[in-house]
Amino acid sequence: MIVAILIGCEVGFWLLLGLGLASRYLWNRRRLSTALLLSVPLLDVVLLVASVIDMRGGAVADLRHGLAAAYLAYSIVFGHSTIRWADAKFRHRYAGGPPPWKPPAGGMARARYEWGFWLRILLAYGIAWLIVFALVWLVNDPARTEPLITFVYGLLKVPLIAMLWPVSYTLWPRKAESVES
Repeated sequence: MIVAILIGCEVGFWLLLGLGLASRYLWNRRRLSTALLLSVPLLDVVLLVASVIDMRGGAVADLRHGLAAAYLAYSIVFGHSTIRWADAKFRHRYAGGPPPWKPPAGGMARARYEWGFWLRILLAYGIAWLIVFALVWLVNDPARTEPLITFVYGLLKVPLIAMLWPVSYTLWPRKAESVES
């Protein structure tokens, strides 16, 4: 059940996002667009409630519940910026808006950008821990929730591997593009 809801939430995210942006820029239905885009976080609530119901109903935690926690954490930290990114792309392509923002190409500005992005990954990892701790507390059965702890420990690989980018841009910065007059 959790995997189906997780997949449904991901599909629903992109569906609501696409319909929301099409409503805004193609069909000129601003209120509908706002309603669709504001409903995106409700998908996270659905996933959270489903995970809690499943665990409280006696399910033993496994990869599905860990993925749900990781998905929720990602959505909390990166959901808004993903929507902003898609909005800028859509506005540029279909509504004659300015080109979307791009991160700095090199220099210390790029290193700062990469460190900021890495800190957001670290924040998502921390939020995944909070969600897991909340599930562990709600279930109150260490034998059933221990796989969640193991899963989140395994997720530590993500921020550790992601640290390669900011470290590389800091130690070996690419030259910033020069602006020609």
